[in-house]
Amino acid sequence: MASDTVVEISNVWKIFGDRAEEALRAVRDRGLTKAQILSEYNAVVGVADVSLSVKRGEIFCIMGLSGSGKSTLVRHFNRLLEPTDGRIEIEGTDVMALAPRELQRFRNRKIGMVFQNFALMPHRSVLDNVAMPLEIRQVPKNERMRQAAAILDIVELGAWGAKFAHELSGGMQQRVGLARALAANPDVLLMDEPFSALDPLIRRQLQDEFIRLSKILKKTTIFITHDLDEAVRIGDRIAIMRDGKMVQIGTAEDIVMEPADDYVADFVAGISRLKVVHAHAVMQPVETLIAAHGPLPADAARVGPDETLSTLITMAIDDDNPIIVQSDGADIGIITRADLLRTVIEGTEVS
Repeated sequence: MASDTVVEISNVWKIFGDRAEEALRAVRDRGLTKAQILSEYNAVVGVADVSLSVKRGEIFCIMGLSGSGKSTLVRHFNRLLEPTDGRIEIEGTDVMALAPRELQRFRNRKIGMVFQNFALMPHRSVLDNVAMPLEIRQVPKNERMRQAAAILDIVELGAWGAKFAHELSGGMQQRVGLARALAANPDVLLMDEPFSALDPLIRRQLQDEFIRLSKILKKTTIFITHDLDEAVRIGDRIAIMRDGKMVQIGTAEDIVMEPADDYVADFVAGISRLKVVHAHAVMQPVETLIAAHGPLPADAARVGPDETLSTLITMAIDDDNPIIVQSDGADIGIITRADLLRTVIEGTEVS
């Protein structure tokens, strides 16, 4: 496994039912569909031959509609669910080879998980809830309380340590859940729709908080969501699932500009391209404009390849010249008003 790859899963299957192994053989040998497996074997295909890798420090969003298999998949990373087949490696460790006691230790030290329903212990204070992973690890009380208090300060709840969960708002409880997952300093953070039960305003505030924390702590994160806007805001890369299968993996820009199929195209049709698409995806080669119109205008504006479509449109409003894209001091591309208009129109649903 490459040193910058923290999580790698290969050809993972999860089939629910007493005849799961038979059903898997039937899928491979006879190419049966999900519906045929249900009918013939009374078995449900939850995850179908999924492979992916997650880089160190990356926020990797897995998304899809209800029943797509995303939450089932994430529970395989720490073997809360046992796969029917496949390989799972985290930091070079073959998770499938771990004995029960080794697996328990691995979960406690390597993986933190944040649940949708907070899962706080009502009889424990906020500080005690956050310190729980360290208590399981048998860290001395004074030290675990010190570490828990430091994490509470990071999530801006330092003054609430003596309170109980019912005394906190939903958004504050979710921040406690995040703090608890971070307290043990895990290598990998699993987040299963952590903000979906919250009101829209609180949800956006927590997204902002999570983005801030991610820049500070640089945790490798697998983030499950059914909300494409949330995935676009948070994720470095996005994986889209359907019927247990991985349909497409890429950056938000990749998926918006080059959807793998009609399903993905429909999925992303409502997403604004203004903050997602960047100059490098819009530009033409420099040679194209030179061949058509001669030398580049000396007074043309210049931008980097990661400038957003929103900024490019604002620049083009008051300047007839094309925009020149530069990288390392060299002109690498040209963007005209026609290029910008075409990009916006292609991203708009036409009835």
